Amino acid sequence: MANSSKGGMVPEAREALNKFKMEAASEVGVNLKQGYNGHLTSREAGSVGGQMVKKMIESYEKNMK
Repeated sequence: MANSSKGGMVPEAREALNKFKMEAASEVGVNLKQGYNGHLTSREAGSVGGQMVKKMIESYEKNMK
């Protein structure tokens, strides 16, 4: 598996992470667009990241059982 030149992430993983981020943003009511989202407030960006972490923890806990 080759790493991409940007950030050392496999392209397929980058796509999946972007999709996950867009889903999380939608769930918390933040309007994200592809690419740069410099218009977001710190609160909006934090709510997207927080939702992503919440979903990852829920998934981990579900798979532990």
